[in-house]
Amino acid sequence: MEIKRYNKDYEALIFDLLEDEGEEWSDYHGPGGREKYTKALESSITYIACDKALVCGFARCREDNGLGVYIYDLLVRKSYRGRQIGKKLMERVCQDFLDQPVYVMSDADSYYDKLGYRKEGSIFIVRA
Repeated sequence: MEIKRYNKDYEALIFDLLEDEGEEWSDYHGPGGREKYTKALESSITYIACDKALVCGFARCREDNGLGVYIYDLLVRKSYRGRQIGKKLMERVCQDFLDQPVYVMSDADSYYDKLGYRKEGSIFIVRA
């Protein structure tokens, strides 16, 4: 398993993963969504977890001019869940932004609770 920074070469593989998730992620890969999400990927910092040529997970975030890093999307392919890939993606974000707090914008509370992140308002604090 290798974690890499996203570039345009991985776009089709990201959308393959999103489409595999089905209706839950259709706002990103469905009609009208793909073009918007492509722009979001291009303007974000995205890390992908690869198993050879397969993208098995990704984390998309944005850096707020030194005020913090906000993770907007974290997704691991269903067949790869339970292997701590999501945790490794989160750790990579923290590693690359050692001097900033890292937050998660999510409603998947049980997952982030399990990782030990503290919820504050509507966000989780990964590292303060």
